[in-house]
Amino acid sequence: MKKERSNFPLPLSSVTGPARKPAEPARVVATPQTATQNARTAGQAGPARASYQQEATVRAPAYAQPAAPRAAAAVQPPRAAPRVAAFPQAAPVPLRGAAFPQPAPVPQRAPGFGAPAAPVRQGAFAQSATVAPRSDLQATEALRRAMAAGVARRGVKDHKVLAALEAVPRHMFIEPALSAQAYIDASLPIGHNQTISQPYIVARMIEAMGEGGTLGKVLEIGTGCGYQAAVLSCVAGEVYSIERIKPLHELAKTNLRPLRISNIRLQYGDGMLGLPQAAPFDGIILAAAGLEVPRALLEQLAIGGRLVAPVGAQNQQLQRITRIGPHEWASETLESCHFVPLRPGLA
Repeated sequence: MKKERSNFPLPLSSVTGPARKPAEPARVVATPQTATQNARTAGQAGPARASYQQEATVRAPAYAQPAAPRAAAAVQPPRAAPRVAAFPQAAPVPLRGAAFPQPAPVPQRAPGFGAPAAPVRQGAFAQSATVAPRSDLQATEALRRAMAAGVARRGVKDHKVLAALEAVPRHMFIEPALSAQAYIDASLPIGHNQTISQPYIVARMIEAMGEGGTLGKVLEIGTGCGYQAAVLSCVAGEVYSIERIKPLHELAKTNLRPLRISNIRLQYGDGMLGLPQAAPFDGIILAAAGLEVPRALLEQLAIGGRLVAPVGAQNQQLQRITRIGPHEWASETLESCHFVPLRPGLA
């Protein structure tokens, strides 16, 4: 019995259908080097290669890679572009500043400074930046008001003078150890055998010099610590003050600087000679007692001006001298007083 050989596995053509025609030889891809040769052979390939002939004559880019061989079978219709599934796009979300919280700004400091400077109080008697947060002017306001009221009870009636006593911080002109006594009506030591005059006598002399009128330019003999000059600056247009003791002259400048008073001019010199370059003066006030008033001071007084000075040695009297003519002065005694002696020269 003849056995038939089983052809297994079956040839692929028996499953898929009739056998395919032999594939044509692969076409050579046109390159810059073979473009001429492909053009000569393209005419012999027949109408089926017409499109290829046009393609071969186009110069390919230098970076073009050889294409994979393709079958020469019937020209396949161009494939449709693959369809991409349409997925709904999310609507763009607008960005808002609030969606991304920003960090809190860091305060910037001026270069070279460790901390912001404390604010400086402005005004007629502005405090320096080193003053405590609570101003000394506020802390002593009630004390200054009470001191001025006590001076008024003793007979001083000029409201400008009383207001000046309330405005000037007397504690800034004495030693810190004596600050508790700053607003009592008494004189206090300031060094170099000198004193700060009691508030009443300061107010009484200024009132007697002004006599209720307007003081333009005044001269003070004996600056001391600068307190009386500060009070004078509140009632006069210009204040010139002379001190013969150099350390006291420097002390007065130190005491007055924080107050920033613009109408005071301090001078280091002999007070008995006055200040002829700035004369004449509407008023002259002496903070030291001599046996008599120096003639140079009388000459520097304007006509109609008044000079107030203590006169005497042991028993001193407060006198007011008014210039009534070019060579004539009138004098009157006001009350008893006690001052340090008036000395010539510099120290």
